[in-house]
Amino acid sequence: MATLTKERRPQTRRSGSGRDRGVRRAKRAAIGRQIKHNWQLYVMLILPVAYMIVFHYWPMYGVQIAFRNFNPIDGISASPWVGLQHFERFINAYQFWPLIENTVFLHVYELVVRFPLPIILALALNHVRVRWFRASVQMITYAPHFISTVVVVGILFLLLDPRTGLLNNLMSLVGIEGVNFMGDPGMFRHVYVWSSAWQSMGFSAIIYLAALSSVPQELHEAAVVDGATKLQRMWHIDLPSIMPIAVILLILDIGSILSVGFEKVLLMQTPLNMGTAEVIDTYVYKVGIASQVPQISYAAAIGLFRAVIGLVLLVIANQIARRLAKTSLW
Repeated sequence: MATLTKERRPQTRRSGSGRDRGVRRAKRAAIGRQIKHNWQLYVMLILPVAYMIVFHYWPMYGVQIAFRNFNPIDGISASPWVGLQHFERFINAYQFWPLIENTVFLHVYELVVRFPLPIILALALNHVRVRWFRASVQMITYAPHFISTVVVVGILFLLLDPRTGLLNNLMSLVGIEGVNFMGDPGMFRHVYVWSSAWQSMGFSAIIYLAALSSVPQELHEAAVVDGATKLQRMWHIDLPSIMPIAVILLILDIGSILSVGFEKVLLMQTPLNMGTAEVIDTYVYKVGIASQVPQISYAAAIGLFRAVIGLVLLVIANQIARRLAKTSLW
């Protein structure tokens, strides 16, 4: 019996491995049939995949510029290797902590203001039953999203001009002294954040309105029968339904905490408000492009430093959301 058992074991392994190979062949055949049946969809993927490779993955080759003294004549590979020299220079620079403080404070302030406003707007619009009023509010609120940032900043300078601006003129009519909003370092953050909230609130609310449209109407009908008010229905029915989307968007915002945008901050900067208006993005632009002697490697090191910190914060925020909210990006 022992001899028979020893002889049968290898046969069992071979038969098991044969079954595994058969399963793998069947899976490959099924995938091949699926690709052949839906070949149009895979053809449509060629351009997006090519775009990702050319503009997102291939440029990663240039990350090594941050570890070299880049010289355009020598090229990336032939430029001398300096290791972490540029990172140490940035961390030890006197601008380091002011830049970090300005960037983090501005982003957190913007996140506190801009994150709940679209949710509140979407919850309110979801319970409006007058169609023309709802459509009008939606159009008015998301139209600013399509206005160019340059135009928005120009409007801000016209409205907030200390001598001819509409707001200062109205303030002078009621006896309030005019304020140089665009020149006061303390006012820069308020003007930037609240103008950004005005510009993006309506468009961001579309995502939450789409999620609210999938909420079963029977839940609201049952809540009305039980005597629930609109606020109670928003809190117990609508808000939990959009919470997964809100958590995902919050995670993405936290991951970009060291990036507050470049164009609008740069356009709003004046010699008087640089104490709070200089952030990492604008500093990289000035050091790496706008200076008389562009420091490309130094600017690349700062950008890589910002990207790594953002990645770490993104992973941490994702883990916290997975444990507390049971929702995450991955």
